[in-house]
Amino acid sequence: MSPEAEAGPTPIRVGTRGSALALAQSQAAAAALGKAAGRPVELVTVHSEGDRTSESLATLGGTGVFASALREALVAGEVDVLVHSLKDLPTAPYPGLRVGAVPRRADARDALCARDGLTLETLPEGARVGTGSPRRAAQLRRRRPDVEIVDIRGNVDTRLARVGVDLDAVMLSAAGLGRLGRLADATELIGLGFWPTAPGQGALAIEVRGDQGDRALERGLRGIEHAESRLTVTAEREVLARLEAGCTAPIGAHAVVDAELLLVSATVYRPDGTEYRTASHGAHLEPGPAHERLDEARDVARRVAEELLANGAADLADFHLSSE
Repeated sequence: MSPEAEAGPTPIRVGTRGSALALAQSQAAAAALGKAAGRPVELVTVHSEGDRTSESLATLGGTGVFASALREALVAGEVDVLVHSLKDLPTAPYPGLRVGAVPRRADARDALCARDGLTLETLPEGARVGTGSPRRAAQLRRRRPDVEIVDIRGNVDTRLARVGVDLDAVMLSAAGLGRLGRLADATELIGLGFWPTAPGQGALAIEVRGDQGDRALERGLRGIEHAESRLTVTAEREVLARLEAGCTAPIGAHAVVDAELLLVSATVYRPDGTEYRTASHGAHLEPGPAHERLDEARDVARRVAEELLANGAADLADFHLSSE
């Protein structure tokens, strides 16, 4: 028996950021991938510039700040797959890489985590609310122009620790809180109907090399793929791509499949919250191959983006000349 056979199958190396949230979601995704592939897995922590600085995401440029170091490791063959928060992944393709799977999406809503059980409606005038997201800041300014927005960075625990100390509340994603077992810290989960979140929020992207050629890994990717999640996040991210906006632009988008009807809505905000533009379109999804449905999703998203631009959305925020 060869030494390789005695050692067992080669583990699938899963690249991840080192934050508690990244590790939690990567561990869960890796376990599911390994089970579907019939192979062991191991996590490989990769540190990015976004993890080494306390500057705001807007200052760093936002788009891809957490993904670049991970992708370099994948291209170099240091890892076999990557686990990304899909909302942080640039919409432009990366040479030699592809999204091999989108697992079932978690809760896409934003969560308010406030002192004393406060909600958006009951926050007192002048309350200090922390967020690092220009989109959340614009929505807060529109909904509650009387509160003070504080730009914050740091992991989930660091942000939550400031509630009741120097902040009255923080805005976080429900999915992230859930993956860390801290959803009980949310005092309000905000409905997507009037508060659309970042395109792809709540979803993970499993990225691989385009030519990786590992049959077991391909079997694993097929096993964890969730078709409806892939469809909805494709539509949301296509709106973002059509607007040529980065992942920190003040844009919210939400897609849903209901009785074979795909509905896509998106809203562009002025950063100060004083104006916004919204567009919604839908299409009946005919039975057929997955790639045809994805093409339909992109077409609906195109119509949403075109309506937004026709209604002056590009004049609200300086995103229309930005690059992925």
